[in-house]
Amino acid sequence: MIANINLAIPQTAALVLFVLSLPVCVWVAWSDMKAMRIPNKAVLALVVIFVLVAPFTMPLETMGWQMLHLVVILLIGIVINAAGLVGAGDAKFAAAAAPYVALGDLRFMIALFAACLLAGYTAHRIAKFTPLRRMAPDWESWSRKRDFPMGLPLASTLSIYLLLGALGGV
Repeated sequence: MIANINLAIPQTAALVLFVLSLPVCVWVAWSDMKAMRIPNKAVLALVVIFVLVAPFTMPLETMGWQMLHLVVILLIGIVINAAGLVGAGDAKFAAAAAPYVALGDLRFMIALFAACLLAGYTAHRIAKFTPLRRMAPDWESWSRKRDFPMGLPLASTLSIYLLLGALGGV
C-alpha cells in the first residue's frame, strides 16, 4: 500500500507490465506530440505485451475478463471517434491499455486520467507558449488550434497506474 491507495491489480503483474509497457508509452506520448499520430505498431505492441505477460502474472480467468475490457473500450472508442470526439489512435490506444486495468480500479483510473489530462494539457500549453518550444520546434501539436495530443495523458495514465500498482497492488 502506498499513500493509502489499495489497488486491485496484482503487484507482480503491475511491475512486469510497467517495465515492459513504459517504452511503448513513451513512444506513444512522443509520437502523438510530434506528429499527432499514435502508431498502430505501438498499439499492437501494448496488446502483445499484455497477452504474453498476463498468463504468467495473473490467473487465466482474470486475464480473460480483462481482455474483455479491450473489446468494450474499442467499441466505445469507435462510437466516440465516429462522433468526432477523439482520434482513432486515441481510441485504439485506450482499448489496448484497457486490459491492463483491474475492474476494481476503474474509479481510481478515471480520477488518475483526469489528473493526467489536466497536467498534460497544462504542461503542453506551457511548453507551447514558452522558449521550451525550441527544444522540439517541428512538433505538429504546436500548430494545432483545436487538437491536443491525447497520447500524452493516456500513456501517462497507464504508466502511473502500473507504477502505483507495483507499489500498492494486491
